[in-house]
Amino acid sequence: MYKSILAATDGTELSGLAVEHAVKLAKVLGAGLTIVTVTKPPPTISSAELGWSVPVDLYEQCRKTDANRARKILADASSVAARLGWAAASRHVAEQLPYAGILAAARDTIADLIVMASHGHRGLDQLILGSQAAKVVALAKCPVLVVK
Repeated sequence: MYKSILAATDGTELSGLAVEHAVKLAKVLGAGLTIVTVTKPPPTISSAELGWSVPVDLYEQCRKTDANRARKILADASSVAARLGWAAASRHVAEQLPYAGILAAARDTIADLIVMASHGHRGLDQLILGSQAAKVVALAKCPVLVVK
C-alpha cells in the first residue's frame, strides 16, 4: 500500500504522537520512513526601520540555533522509531515555511503518504485544522494522514 512515509514533526507533544503513529504504520506495512522537521527563515529586519544596524552575525546565530533545535527534534523522533523497532531516516529542511518544507521533503523522498499533527506550535490556528496542516492537505500530491 504505502512504500515511503514522511512523518512531519515540530517537537510538540501532538507531533510526537503523529511520529509514533507513522512509525507503527511503517512497521506494519514494511514501508520506508523519513522524519522531517522544518525551520522557518529568520525574520528580515531592515536597519532603516530600526534606526540602527543589525549585527552581521545575527542571522548566522539564528541559523545555528534553528539547526541545533532541529537536531534535537529529529534525535527525539528517531529514538521513538528505535524504541518501536523501526529505522527512520531524518531530514531538516531549513529556512522554509513549514508547509512548503514538508511538501518539498515529500517530493524529494518520493513519499506516498505524509503523516502530521493537526496543529503545531501556535495551537489551534483555525477551529478544526492548523494552517500549516491545512496547506499540506490542500497542496500535497499524495495522501495526508492528520493525527488529532
